[in-house]
Amino acid sequence: MKRISPKLLIVLMMLSLSTGLVFAAVAPPSKGGTWPAFNLQIPKDPGEKAYLGFSGDGLFNIPQIRARVVIIEIFSLYCPYCQSIAPGVKELYSLIENDPNLKDKIKIIGIGAGNTPYEVQVFKNTYDTPFPLFPDKDFTIHKALGDVRTPYFFAVKISGDGTYEVILSELGAFKGAQSFLESILSASGLR
Repeated sequence: MKRISPKLLIVLMMLSLSTGLVFAAVAPPSKGGTWPAFNLQIPKDPGEKAYLGFSGDGLFNIPQIRARVVIIEIFSLYCPYCQSIAPGVKELYSLIENDPNLKDKIKIIGIGAGNTPYEVQVFKNTYDTPFPLFPDKDFTIHKALGDVRTPYFFAVKISGDGTYEVILSELGAFKGAQSFLESILSASGLR
């Protein structure tokens, strides 16, 4: 068996370090930071389409959702933490939808990191998820969001003039529907 020369080993180590630095350079959007541009498919389900404020077909990006705040959960079918908090996130949805002052102002979506449409549907059916879920089977969106672990929550505040800002960026941090909602309301200025 041939030995690797020390010079080649040093070059390989430097290349692996520099590659790691390139991948590490993408950080999750932080509070007050910018939201990356990516598109999602408008849902085919009429109820989900109406919930988001869309008609027709095609692509959309987060700031086009008809709401003042959009909560985005990055989840995975295979994440036990995502599974354990699914009832709480469903409760969050109910708290928002049952409050006439919030119903049209806050929307929730989920993005399945590395999940196919089939896997997203399994998660939706298993946990009776009432809000739209979107697949990200090739991790394109996940990479744009800094390769965050799951579950990860973002909230984006959308202004009437079309500008938007990240008002929440947290790993896990779902300690209960009511307290999570209060943190969103406080950060967004909706209450």
